[in-house]
Amino acid sequence: MSAALPEAWKEALQRVGVPESAVAVAVQEVGASQPMLMHRADELMNPASVMKLVTTTAAFDLLGPDYRWKTEVYLDGTLTDGVLHGNLILKGYGDPKITVEQWQAFMQRLREAGLKQVTGDLIVDRSQFSLSAHDPSAFDREPLKPYNVGPDALLVSFKAVRVVFTPPESKKSKKAQVAIDPPLTGIKVPVLPSLNNKRCGDWLERLKPKFNDKGSSAEVHFGGSYPTRCGERDMYVALLDVPHFVHGMFAYYFAEAGGQFKGGVREGKVPEGKASEGSPWLTFESPPLSEIVLDINKRSNNVMAQQVFLTLASLHQTPPYTQGAARQAVAEWLKANRIEMEGLFVENGAGLSRDARVSAQGLLDLLLYAQHTSWGELFVGTLPLAGVDGTLKHRFQESAAYNRAHLKTGFLENARALAGYVDDAQGRRYAVVILLNHVNAKRAAPAMDAMIESIYQGTWIQPQPSPLP
Repeated sequence: MSAALPEAWKEALQRVGVPESAVAVAVQEVGASQPMLMHRADELMNPASVMKLVTTTAAFDLLGPDYRWKTEVYLDGTLTDGVLHGNLILKGYGDPKITVEQWQAFMQRLREAGLKQVTGDLIVDRSQFSLSAHDPSAFDREPLKPYNVGPDALLVSFKAVRVVFTPPESKKSKKAQVAIDPPLTGIKVPVLPSLNNKRCGDWLERLKPKFNDKGSSAEVHFGGSYPTRCGERDMYVALLDVPHFVHGMFAYYFAEAGGQFKGGVREGKVPEGKASEGSPWLTFESPPLSEIVLDINKRSNNVMAQQVFLTLASLHQTPPYTQGAARQAVAEWLKANRIEMEGLFVENGAGLSRDARVSAQGLLDLLLYAQHTSWGELFVGTLPLAGVDGTLKHRFQESAAYNRAHLKTGFLENARALAGYVDDAQGRRYAVVILLNHVNAKRAAPAMDAMIESIYQGTWIQPQPSPLP
């Protein structure tokens, strides 16, 4: 399905070197029976992170905005006077957002429930998900970037630590100070960066970091230098495997809460007897799905989206959940609600994929469906608001569409996308999808923003020729 783009849109795209043949667009006023513009709307395109709309819309409808994940604690031993003579078992169910602050609250809950000391080991039960081996370098050869962390049933703090750099307190010191936050015992920094007086601009590159991550432990070497003019700076890196990361987080924060633990870590499962009883010693719940989706859509969090996507498999199979079952659950949901998304391919639910495909028509139907649900307005609020927050905070600052468009963004090499809702100057709401696949995608944001602004202003609608007398 194709129609000519407005001339102003063609010109905006030409200025950034993108032909109209590389763009798919679908626009329809909410409540109208027919779309106003469909340009290559049936073409299958890579939507980048706009694919998160499929995951989060399905989650709102299938799980509900109030859905919560749980993390369970089981005692594999005898608890006497606050001392657990045995092992502590943590069973994860795929909570997408166990932050440092929430983990601290979790450890405090353990203490308040009467646990003072664990004499045995920490056993982590990650069996809720069944996943193929994850290669964090496969997508872009950046294995330590937090956005490349794979999903996991027991994901804590996105398996990432903050590395903090500061100039030394003593003027006599020739090395910068480096701190790991949180200070996990399995991560060491044996080589510190020297100091320089250069400008701060490319400080990260000048550090010349080298990471030796063995899974159970990691070393970080900084063979370069750090500009004193930078003051305090930081970087986030994903280190250790999941069991040892969880072990480090437990050991540090349980001690911070006043507990005692000197044991190791092992993978295992909750014993069948305890599992069949269905009564963990303590359960910690996640924030509601609506808050999780807020982070996924506004901040475009990849691993959280993958966690939610895998959870959708719970509607199609018993644990352990797989990505294949999640795809099947989404397909059945789309069919049941007559949302046409022919040719859809969701690889991981996050859009961090070279192979993901969807049409502008399909995404338009999805957006229109959401507007007719009881949770429609709540969902709109999870999308970045033009010029205000999320991935649109630094766009539309001088635009007439400032604060008038809720749009999910997407950006990969050779792919850029916007999809969501635009409220025009007359108060009419439009569902809008713009997908762009081209080598000049990285240059295309101004053109796409101009397209959105013209929808707000109403100048995109081409005048119809007057009828002949």
